[in-house]
Amino acid sequence: MISNAGSSRQQPIEDLEQARNIVSAGYDAVYASTPKSPTLRQLWHEHAEGLDFPEEFGHISFTTLPELERMVAELRLRPGDTFVDLGCGMGGPGLWVARVTGGRLIGVDLSSVAAEQASARAVKLGLASQAQFLVGSFSDTGLETGSADGVMSEDALQYAPDKEAAMVEAARILRPGGRLVCSAYELSPERAATMPILGLDPVEDYRPVLAKAGFKVESYEEVPGWPEPMTTTYSTLLNAREALSKEMGEAAVAALFMEMSMTIQQQPYRRRVLVAATRK
Repeated sequence: MISNAGSSRQQPIEDLEQARNIVSAGYDAVYASTPKSPTLRQLWHEHAEGLDFPEEFGHISFTTLPELERMVAELRLRPGDTFVDLGCGMGGPGLWVARVTGGRLIGVDLSSVAAEQASARAVKLGLASQAQFLVGSFSDTGLETGSADGVMSEDALQYAPDKEAAMVEAARILRPGGRLVCSAYELSPERAATMPILGLDPVEDYRPVLAKAGFKVESYEEVPGWPEPMTTTYSTLLNAREALSKEMGEAAVAALFMEMSMTIQQQPYRRRVLVAATRK
């Protein structure tokens, strides 16, 4: 567990590697167990993503269908364009964007389990020719410089141990004029200081970080009513621990519940924002 406060750029490299390993292990456990849990799928669909979200593209972020439609509009992808989904998880939102736009998706996630499940989902949805999924991080995608026309991310950037490095990497893989569109949580340094991972680099406002990395920020908006879906979803899931433990196993539930409990108790997030920026 990492509890050091302050910017990750002041942390020794072994702390960054430890952070990456913690996130990867936790999400491996959760993603391996998610398909076994109809309770998790039902409650997340109802309280987080919304009942109008197509279930075949379901996910475990708080992205709704109207938000994803807004992201598509901001990405400005043309058929055949390559776009990258950073922190893609099991691939649902990215695959939906690929289907709607005709773009070619590259999903990148720390969890090898998530990448495997996303690849299988692409096959099932008939999108295997448009999508590939890789294991990598925000700051080290392994992709070629200037290889993407767009980059998206849904509610994952706050987990990057070094957000400046993450934005520099996003800029590197984008062609000049390419678009970055994401939803992310701003962090309160005081409240996040003692929390694992979040306390490493608690950014209150992503605009200076984006500008330093070479982006022109064109839209930066607080998501209306953002706390309610998170608090309702987390509270509902915490109350369903018995059913979730039976379906997912204790290791996965422990990883999931630690984050949810600490989030509710410490309230580390200032705002949830939707961001659109252009690579200069």
